[in-house]
Order: sequence, then C-alpha cells, then structure tokens
Amino acid sequence: MNRRDALISLVQLTALGVATTASANVINANTQLPIGTQPDALPRIPRKGGLTYLTPDEAKEVAAIFDQLIPHDELGISASEAGCVDFLDRELAGPFGQAASVYRLGPFKDGTPQQGPQFRQTPAERYRAGLKDLGAYCQSQHGKAFSALDADTQVTLLHALEDGKINFPSTPAADFFALLLQNVREGYLADPIYGGNKGMVGWKLIGFPGARYDYRPYIHKKGVPLNLDPVSLIDNA
Repeated sequence: MNRRDALISLVQLTALGVATTASANVINANTQLPIGTQPDALPRIPRKGGLTYLTPDEAKEVAAIFDQLIPHDELGISASEAGCVDFLDRELAGPFGQAASVYRLGPFKDGTPQQGPQFRQTPAERYRAGLKDLGAYCQSQHGKAFSALDADTQVTLLHALEDGKINFPSTPAADFFALLLQNVREGYLADPIYGGNKGMVGWKLIGFPGARYDYRPYIHKKGVPLNLDPVSLIDNA
C-alpha cells in the first residue's frame, strides 16, 4: 500500500462513521450552538517555536520515524515538513496525551483481540517510554540513535517494530509502532489549526475539500472529483 492509498483508506473509514450519524439542521441567529462549536472552543493556532511536551531529542527521533512513514517524494512534502511533529507535541501535552477520556483506575488485564489493547500508561507516557526503549535498542545494536541510522536500516527496524520482532522493556514494540502510525496519519490529515497538514498538503493529496460549512450540494457526486480548493478553520493555512 502506498502513501496515497493509506491516507485515503483512513479518510474513507472516518467519513463512513460520520455519515452514519450526521444530520442537517438550520442554524439562525437564535440557535444555541452545541458545546464545542462555540468560537472560544476552537483550538488555539499553533505558536511558533518551542516544544510543549517532547524534548528536542525526542522530537528529532519522532521526526526521523515520521519521515520514513510519510517521506518527501513526488506526491508531497514529508511528515515533519508538514508539521506532524508539532501536531504530536500538542496532542501529547493535551487531553489525548493524558488519556483524559479513558478509564484508567484498573484493574489492568490483557484484553481480547476484540477489546483492543489495554494500556496502563497514557499516550504521553508511552511515547516517552517507547522512544527511550528505541534509543537504547539502537545504541546497543548500531551504536547510534535512530535518527543517525541510514534510511535502509531505519526501514528495516520499523518493519521489525511493526511485526513485534523487537522486545521493549517498557511498552510493546508493535503497539508503539501502531501509535506512531496512527498519529502521523492524524497529523498529516487534521485541520492545520492543530499544527500539522501545513498548506493543507494532506487534503490536497487526497482531494478533500476541507472544513466547508455545507456539503449538501456535492452529496450526489459519488466517486467524482469535486475539484474544490480545501478550506481550513484558520486563514493562511
């Protein structure tokens, strides 16, 4: 599966979930908007410079990993160029990183495949532990950090992570890889207001029109390119 197919498949699954629950309502001056759609509920535009959660060394390693998962090629810029590391840094510093919406009081037991993974650590803790374990493994096997390895070695190592062929002391390697892949996809396709998808590069790649108010004029155009310039929640995205 190439990069374009991987990103499109993720969007299709997300759109399917939204389509099954969405309904259209008329909004007028007297309509009370639901919580989360008020202007002050929007995320703040990413600030320039400085990290919120990741250390500079961690950010460097994440950038190297992300750029192997979504490289700079004829289809577009790389993940780090698109701001995916900034996106992740903000995620880990916020409710997602702290697992704010997940029950975490225990007891912690291994779940069935249908239940999905059951983690004692928050996503932020998993990143800190996973990057530390990956760094220690690279130093023991290659004498250098992941970001300093040649591209072929990096790719081979990521395949080993994905297949669970490496044992990390703090977090399962395959689960850590799955989290990395999930977050780089999110960063490449999320609205630029969250820090990634700079220039709406991800949306332009898959032909997604962005955060438009009303899609009803285009609902009947199934399987047909809309040829619409994408729109972000912020100007100059």
